[in-house]
Amino acid sequence: MRFQDKVAIVTGGASGIGLATAKRLGSEGARLVLVGRAQDKLDQAAEQCRAAGAPAVWGSVCDVADEAQVAAAVRGTLERFGRLDVVVNNAGVMQFKPLEEQTGADWQHVLGVDLLGTFFFIKEAFLHMKPGGTIVNVSSIHAVETSPLVASYAAAKAAVNSLTRSASLEGKPKGIRVNAVLPGAIDTPMLWDNPNVKSGVEKIDPADVGRPEDVAATIAYLASDDAAFVQGAAVRVDGGRLSQL
Repeated sequence: MRFQDKVAIVTGGASGIGLATAKRLGSEGARLVLVGRAQDKLDQAAEQCRAAGAPAVWGSVCDVADEAQVAAAVRGTLERFGRLDVVVNNAGVMQFKPLEEQTGADWQHVLGVDLLGTFFFIKEAFLHMKPGGTIVNVSSIHAVETSPLVASYAAAKAAVNSLTRSASLEGKPKGIRVNAVLPGAIDTPMLWDNPNVKSGVEKIDPADVGRPEDVAATIAYLASDDAAFVQGAAVRVDGGRLSQL
């Protein structure tokens, strides 16, 4: 029970990688805060987490791109559970447009969720976590190798990698570890709803498609004391897909 008596926030925790991660952390003893946009989906996810063994779960409706809402979610966590030990920055959005059709508002939306949302939770963690806390940012292999039509997403995830490095440097003196995972093709709606995949522009070999639980296992490792000497890492969880691109 690596997370016994610990409290973990998981953003985008109602589905996909976020839900798989919450269930994994909860099964190992963590009390959970699931962050998402819709209360009904958070309630359904909370039931799944309890069934997986989580001792306590709270669903916090929060737009991660809104700094005040992020601060409120963290305050609520501390009021309910009295501590914060783990933050998993998983919430993300993706859009598909040629560059010449994109607008500043398009970029602000993606960067607001994927990059600023990560920053806001890191900031709050640095303000409230005690030594021994951990942060895991969910980036993407698109930060390293990408495909057409997803420039804002790829740029945001590349920035998340850079933010992870910077936060790891500033977190070390505080006793807070910060790392990132880079998922590849994972069996989630974000993959199968991808217009590039549907059109065949981005070809997916079934052998290269992982499960949300594969990413969750790596996140749980990085968030645990098993990874006590891992700081500022960007860990690929892609079944070797990036090596083929």
